Amino acid sequence: MSRVGKKPIPLPKGVTINIADALRVEGPKGKLTVPIPGGIKIEQKDGILEISRESDKLAALHGLTRALAANAVQGVSTGFTRELDIVGTGYRADVKGNVATFTLGYSHPIEVVLPKGVDLKIDKQTHLVLSGYDREMVGHVAAQIRALRPPDPYKNKGVRYTGEALRKKAGKTGAGSK
Repeated sequence: MSRVGKKPIPLPKGVTINIADALRVEGPKGKLTVPIPGGIKIEQKDGILEISRESDKLAALHGLTRALAANAVQGVSTGFTRELDIVGTGYRADVKGNVATFTLGYSHPIEVVLPKGVDLKIDKQTHLVLSGYDREMVGHVAAQIRALRPPDPYKNKGVRYTGEALRKKAGKTGAGSK
């Protein structure tokens, strides 16, 4: 049995839903749509969303649909954040409007256009806070920014998630065998 799928989703105040061929969730932060696969049924009872399935063959889709619906409800009500740190001498970031400019040790600055619905705040030029109502989009933009200069295990430089554990590796030793 899907333990994730059975869990009810509480609807916060200010969040409205419309159940049709897809679940449409509206809240103070924005609007999101969650597809409803065949065999999965969504019902609203007393401010709670309940998701059920027709057969046990749909257990995986049951849990997936419930997780996507819960993320949509949380996103339009409170939103999501992802924090990144830039580590390295001379590495920094700037943001103007919806364009973020990164200086990461390359011969040129790198510009990243932020999609609609994702905001970027920068503290001290090295701490980035991405926020938005779509969890998938916030995580995708964070992964794109991290991929510009992934953390280097030898020098501990690069862009990493805040709190990401990084193992420092020892470099080559000077003594060689003949």
